[in-house]
Amino acid sequence: GVLAAIPLEGVIDLSAEKARLAKETAKLEGEVKKIEAKLANADFLARAPEEVVDENRERREELLARIEKLAAAAKRLG
Repeated sequence: GVLAAIPLEGVIDLSAEKARLAKETAKLEGEVKKIEAKLANADFLARAPEEVVDENRERREELLARIEKLAAAAKRLG
């Protein structure tokens, strides 16, 4: 487990990268809200096969993990 740090200033446009991260985060948050709305719908839970419900739960968790990584990346950029 080696950690390497490379200074990015001057190599990439930090403000553009921050904007890209914010845009991607907003998109993922929208997807999470849609999934959460499905999972909060009792009719969906009653009618959908269990595997579909599980897939939605897993997808929500994957999206939340991705959002956390994007937030950490944005924090590192300052």
